[in-house]
Amino acid sequence: MEEELKDEEKKETQQTAPETEQTAPETEQNSPEAATEEKEQTVEEKLEAANAEIASLKDQLLRKIAEFDNYRKRTIKEKTDLILNGGEKTITSILPVIDDLERAIKNMQNAEDVSAVLEGVELIYKKFMHILEGQGVAVIDTKDADFDVDIHEAVAQLPAPTPELKGKVMDCTQTGYKLNEKVIRHAQVVVGV
Repeated sequence: MEEELKDEEKKETQQTAPETEQTAPETEQNSPEAATEEKEQTVEEKLEAANAEIASLKDQLLRKIAEFDNYRKRTIKEKTDLILNGGEKTITSILPVIDDLERAIKNMQNAEDVSAVLEGVELIYKKFMHILEGQGVAVIDTKDADFDVDIHEAVAQLPAPTPELKGKVMDCTQTGYKLNEKVIRHAQVVVGV
């Protein structure tokens, strides 16, 4: 029986021995040197990928900087053009009034009827005010108005003839104007006290 056991052990060792021989070459491939080589390749590949990504991001950044610089230059040019030529529409609309005033001056030199001259000037005034209204300009109304420091400028104070006129506008010495609801010139008024 002992012999049979020994024979079986030999067979088992012979059967396992080829397995260890077969696995031995694999362990040589999985040696630390081979693992380091793979890691080095992986590190080199990672380094190359990182450098490629850096180059790509740098290119994107340079393009964005150039794009922003072009945008900034374009907006500065547009603002400059608006400042220089912003009043073109207004001036173009006023030119017919200037033409009318020139004709009125020529006619006044030979005119004998003052009422006709007055009527002509009033028509020019109305035309001019209509043009200004089209541009957003409005006259500040002062007739029977309460004094308001936001739209009025008090140039004088007079004793009010009646108690109802205290704190009210009694007279307007210079007309005030608003442009699109913003006061561009305060109305100069006389206030009752």
